[in-house]
Amino acid sequence: MLVQVIGVGKLKEKYLVQGIAEYAKRLTPYVKFQVIEVPDEKAPETMSEAEVRQVKEREGERILAHVKGDAHVIALAIGGQLWSSEELSAELDKLGTYGTSHVVFVIGGSHGLSDDVLRRAQQKLSFGRMTLPHQLMRLVMVEQIYRAVKINRGEPYHK
Repeated sequence: MLVQVIGVGKLKEKYLVQGIAEYAKRLTPYVKFQVIEVPDEKAPETMSEAEVRQVKEREGERILAHVKGDAHVIALAIGGQLWSSEELSAELDKLGTYGTSHVVFVIGGSHGLSDDVLRRAQQKLSFGRMTLPHQLMRLVMVEQIYRAVKINRGEPYHK
């Protein structure tokens, strides 16, 4: 199975880069795993709603350029479904069992995801109503993918 995480913006914080690299390394025996960074759109601090929409659309185009037609897309969105680690694990297991060998998790930039990306997604996942930095969310998502794989294999890690 190929599992990808597509995120907006380049990670600059060393601790986030190292954490993601560690979980990516741990995932290699189980799945083919990739993190894809797409450039964020440079924008001023304060913007109109139309300008925010334009930023999300440009970032969305960059995201969708990396999404293959056969990919099952799960977009991270505040209004998405709330899953436990066990539910994420079961969902990945179900996708793999029924022939979906390519799963993409999409994390938007600081303004969220474009409507086009949300429409492309087969599912929307929320980690709660709290706002988290999208860079930190990338690390959390990768850790949860690793946890899901370990749960599915019945191996120790998840508590």
